[in-house]
Amino acid sequence: MQVHRGRLIDHVHLRARDLEATKGFYRAVLDAIGVPYEETGDHLSADELWVDAGEPATHIHLAFMAADRETVERFHAAGLAAGGRDNGGPGERPYHPGYYAAFLWDPDGNNIEAVFHGPAERSAQSVVFTFAAP
Repeated sequence: MQVHRGRLIDHVHLRARDLEATKGFYRAVLDAIGVPYEETGDHLSADELWVDAGEPATHIHLAFMAADRETVERFHAAGLAAGGRDNGGPGERPYHPGYYAAFLWDPDGNNIEAVFHGPAERSAQSVVFTFAAP
């Protein structure tokens, strides 16, 4: 069995007040940026992200990597259509040359971003864990 993980964060766990609304938001934005997810009645997960129901709801800033500017724009449109609220439309930001991002508030008030850092070469697509048989 193998799982792929990112380079810095092992996982992010979000708690939602309205799990169905929040799952709908994340299905839309993850589809827009091309990230597969798994879903059951009590959670949604994608790579390092886990979303389930609980109180208090979380309030964080979470940024997804995007492959290009068009993906950032799809993310923003999909999130708005799925109940997210605008927190900064697609555009260049002054963080470094080429930083192109869009921001949305998810249904629980988390600040969710998609960012394209400009043309660059990645050292790896993901970290692959291969588990030994027990």
